[in-house]
Amino acid sequence: MSTATPQIIEGDLSVRDLRIACVAARFNDFVVQPLLGGALDALARHGVAAQNILVARVPGAFEIPVVASRLAASGRFDAVIALGAVIRGDTPHFDYVAGECAAGLAEVALRTGVPIAFGVLTTDTVEQAMDRCGGKDGNKGADAALTAIETVSLLRKLPT
Repeated sequence: MSTATPQIIEGDLSVRDLRIACVAARFNDFVVQPLLGGALDALARHGVAAQNILVARVPGAFEIPVVASRLAASGRFDAVIALGAVIRGDTPHFDYVAGECAAGLAEVALRTGVPIAFGVLTTDTVEQAMDRCGGKDGNKGADAALTAIETVSLLRKLPT
């Protein structure tokens, strides 16, 4: 039996000189604005300079992937943070918007190699959304910002 241990590579939150884009939906702004505030606060607390952050506002979650794609492909950003809120209603609209947003963002990340942090809430109720944008379940915008930082850190450590 071998006593060798595997090499483990992990990202951390001490990355400097990050350039971050946030794509934030205006629809359900009462939820998205606190998500954006949480993301911007987390970025600032971890040393990302305000002049290295771009915020692009889009009409809704369905439009996030196309704008994230443009920003990621520009070569100007180390990561993109996607922020939105899709709250289930009485129609299947939720399923289409939430699913297409998630699939589109995954495709952008894989195609460009730029991390896309998923801070798009997909909840059944307004109460659940409020709990996740700064309520009892924390702020998922801040969590997405930390995910972006850690993923960039990990990618910088991996072999090319």
